[in-house]
Amino acid sequence: MEKIEIHTESIQLDQCLKLAGVVATGGAVRPMIEDGIIFVNGVLETARRKKLSPGDVVTLRMEDGDMEYQIVSGA
Repeated sequence: MEKIEIHTESIQLDQCLKLAGVVATGGAVRPMIEDGIIFVNGVLETARRKKLSPGDVVTLRMEDGDMEYQIVSGA
């Protein structure tokens, strides 16, 4: 599981995936949501701008294996 360090109270899902290098732009998250491959804390996510806080885990269910990212506080 890769850790995504933030220095704010929260981060939006699209910004998180951009920071992780999964997507080049926030808009690229929309097709991933439509495909139903993004889960936050084990629950299918449908909001591109979902606010994530330290402790949250984002899972991408990809054909070649799951990718997991945990939000951690860098403060």
